[in-house]
Amino acid sequence: MRRFALTFAALMAVAGPACAADKVSFGTDWKAEAEHGGYYQALATGIYEKHGLEVTLRQGGPQVNQAELLAAGRLDFDEAPNSFIALNFVKEKVPAVAVAALFQKDPSVLIAHRGVGNDSLAALRGKPIMISADTRVGWWLFLKAKFGYTDDQIRPYTFNVAPFLVDKRAVQQGYLTSEPFLIEQQGERPLVFLLADAGYASYGSIIETSRALIEQKPDLVQRFVDASIEGWYSYLYGDPAPGNALIKKDNPEMTDALLAYAIAHIKAAGIVDSGEAKSDGIGAMSDQRWRDFFAVMAQQGLYPGTLDLGQAYTLRFVNKRVGMEVIRD
Repeated sequence: MRRFALTFAALMAVAGPACAADKVSFGTDWKAEAEHGGYYQALATGIYEKHGLEVTLRQGGPQVNQAELLAAGRLDFDEAPNSFIALNFVKEKVPAVAVAALFQKDPSVLIAHRGVGNDSLAALRGKPIMISADTRVGWWLFLKAKFGYTDDQIRPYTFNVAPFLVDKRAVQQGYLTSEPFLIEQQGERPLVFLLADAGYASYGSIIETSRALIEQKPDLVQRFVDASIEGWYSYLYGDPAPGNALIKKDNPEMTDALLAYAIAHIKAAGIVDSGEAKSDGIGAMSDQRWRDFFAVMAQQGLYPGTLDLGQAYTLRFVNKRVGMEVIRD
């Protein structure tokens, strides 16, 4: 831990004196949780401040549409949970752009019981699966394309694990870091299938901003991206306690047990620090990855093949190996 602290201090020294503080608003995609840990860590430990930023984190929730707030100019940055949001902006001619992907893997999963033959994603073809309306026009399209799932498999998902617990043949959607924990708390040990490990190419925890801010204040965008990346290195490889304290302050329902579970699974599954992030640093993106994702979704009819994919994202602010000097465990 001491080695990490010294390394991180050295990074800050290299960064030089902080610029005059710029006020920045950032909307997360849900209520405060470990999936936002790097951002809260950057705020709690003064990383944003060192980069000359006074950041206000505005947590999301079921009644909050951060994408709309960004489009309306009420947020400077927002966090998109997947790559669909950036493509939707282009489709709807909203001048907003993805500037970094803090999750190399979308944490979306399917969850099944053991011992009933539902032991792979391929085995779930043709079987009832509980998903939400949003998922139906999201990663469900990937499962249709790769595994031959059909819409007649869909059953309503109520965002409650109770129906799953009472039916041994039930299958439901979830997030790697939350629903499996709730199910395990009830004495079950479910099968958890991470869609990203089956080829689902969506990024997660994508930082988006307006095209106007990129054009008018590119240095501010760079500083926010760099500080957020450093926050994630600190949260994963340093002491996450400062970030967790702020998370619990914003979301009193969050528990230490769930935070610890989520951090462990984020690290074990390589949600943040895997793939492109191993060579280019956390937050990395690539043209090929965006093209692969778009190709599947256009084939499924979600987007026209003529959509200008290059308007959805920019690599200008990432792939700079920021913070990679931090010692990984």
